[in-house]
Amino acid sequence: MEALLYEGLDDLKVCCHLCAHHCKIKDGRRGICKVRINRGGRLETLVYGKIVARNIDPIEKKPLFHFLPGSRSYSIATVGCNFKCRFCQNADIAQLPAERPGLIIGEDATPEALVAEAVAAGCASISYTYTEPTIFFELALAVAKQARAEGLRNVFVTNGYMSAEALELVSPYLDAANVDLKAYSDDFYRDMCQARLEPVKDTLKNMKTRGILVEVTTLVIPGLNDDPAELADLAKFLVDALGPDTPWHLSRFHPTYQMTDRPNTPVETLKKARQIGLDAGLKYVYIGNVPGSGAENTYCPGCGNSVINRFHYNARARLIDGNHCAYCHEPIDGIFQPAPEA
Repeated sequence: MEALLYEGLDDLKVCCHLCAHHCKIKDGRRGICKVRINRGGRLETLVYGKIVARNIDPIEKKPLFHFLPGSRSYSIATVGCNFKCRFCQNADIAQLPAERPGLIIGEDATPEALVAEAVAAGCASISYTYTEPTIFFELALAVAKQARAEGLRNVFVTNGYMSAEALELVSPYLDAANVDLKAYSDDFYRDMCQARLEPVKDTLKNMKTRGILVEVTTLVIPGLNDDPAELADLAKFLVDALGPDTPWHLSRFHPTYQMTDRPNTPVETLKKARQIGLDAGLKYVYIGNVPGSGAENTYCPGCGNSVINRFHYNARARLIDGNHCAYCHEPIDGIFQPAPEA
């Protein structure tokens, strides 16, 4: 299938404008994501309809804590990614086309069938997740349009490296996004992910401007992105650029993929990082991968009471009245109501 967002160049080369890499691809070659190929000056996607993972997840697993809490989200992915993170938690599918050149796997599925499965399962949304949704953009966009027509909402779980043009196309159908802000250091992005920081910051600001509900996740890796000064700078960016209502998820690192030499993130480090976020002015700062810490709950920024209690991925209780605390009526930012009828 012909890809979206590219232009032809001389000598049958093309320039892909799907993400911030803006790959210039020779005839017969693939881009950094390894799932878009130039065939005679025509850029094609290799993963349209090739579903490698589909699951029914709690929305809290994305993680999204301020978007239809307690609901289920139909989650899909194809192989591939435009990042090369050394700590990738889904490397078996995200990095497969890069590590085994030419291999594209997945079960054939149409947008209509995927949405029908989501509706039948009682899901409130469809999440494009596990790998980077930007690299299966054509499929994600088609599914998102169909989902909206059926009264479902759409969620991107993303590294935020999409181009402004891609975001413009999908934003009318995109309700929420969890964006990985992996560090607040361009050196980290270049060394650990083979990418850059600024395009991610631009995407976050662009999403906010377009009215998309944005939550941010940072995987805190010992010795790499856990410096208190850097975390304070990151938190300040969130407050200044996105607003103090922006939820920030601090996830615990576990050794994986090419980074098995690092220990698990100490819980004390995560607690200190959470306090840094709160001190910077963020109202909602969460700790992930530490069930039972109490830092999974949503606390009212007005009276301090817990308005949504969580354990791991499950929202267990809700003491919230619409978008307000049931105790003191302080506004709680988020989308807490069911999706409207199509």
